[in-house]
Parts: sequence; C-alpha cells; structure tokens
Amino acid sequence: IVVTLKKATAAVEKEGQKTREKTREKTREKILRLIRENPEITTSELAGKSGLTLKGVEWNIGRMKKKGLIKRIGPDKGGHWEVQG
Repeated sequence: IVVTLKKATAAVEKEGQKTREKTREKTREKILRLIRENPEITTSELAGKSGLTLKGVEWNIGRMKKKGLIKRIGPDKGGHWEVQG
C-alpha cells in the first residue's frame, strides 16, 4: 500500500506541475497580449486587467525579461514595453 501511495503521490505531483506550467504559459500570453495592445501599460494596469497581483505581474515580467520575451525601453515613467520576436 505504501508503494502505491508513493506512486499515486508522484503522479499527482507530476500532474500538478503540468497544470502550473500551463497556467504560467496562459498568464504570460495574457500579459504579452496586453503589452502588444498598449506598450505604455503600467504594471498596476497589467495587474488590474490580468487579474494578477502586482507582485505576480512583477514576477512574470522579470521572468519574461530574463528569457528575452520583453524589453523595457526608457524610464519606468514615460517609457514603454517592447515584445521581442
């Protein structure tokens, strides 16, 4: 029984990882779409329109910048986003 539970637990965890990655991908696509629609959008506006917290938007933006998906041009105030590729 213990082995079965471990296998079941591992399968549930693997499925949970897949679900989290799909959710993150959808979130990234939503943020990218919003940036394409309005390159001057603020992180606060992204949070409001995406349903994420401000910290969640900042975390996603940080990851997308590291991956080279987006780039900030100019200062925080008065600058704009560029979607790469």
